[in-house]
Amino acid sequence: MTRLVIKQHRSSIGEKIAARRTLEALGLRRTGQTVEQTDSQAVRGMLRRVAHLVEVSEESAKPTTVSQQRANPETSGRD
Repeated sequence: MTRLVIKQHRSSIGEKIAARRTLEALGLRRTGQTVEQTDSQAVRGMLRRVAHLVEVSEESAKPTTVSQQRANPETSGRD
């Protein structure tokens, strides 16, 4: 699955409330913040609404193997 790296590069001050809520739904709260989202039609639609406020880059997700999980127990999902 492709992951999208989204960075807010402009402030939402002065923007319409719909644009501010879209940024919040994407997980962006302040200028310079970066989040990762799974690529989907819904996320692409949200990005289209706030394209003038964000920068987007694509990153392909690497499949995690069992040996990688053992090497890094923090990401294995065990408590």
